Amino acid sequence: SLRIVTGAKIEPALAAGAVGEQVQFERLGYFVRADVESERPTYFRSVTLRDSWAKIEQRKEGAAKG
Repeated sequence: SLRIVTGAKIEPALAAGAVGEQVQFERLGYFVRADVESERPTYFRSVTLRDSWAKIEQRKEGAAKG
């Protein structure tokens, strides 16, 4: 699904990144610079990071209740 983020701020080095360059956006996943003609940098997510911390916290809460 398409999600467009407006008003996002990135490091200047990312604005000058090469097409196809892969970067990790903190706590979101890995993204690849797209070959899209735009005045703003465009990135597509290639890999989502797993949120294993949320599962650990749910187990702790369940254990505390039970």
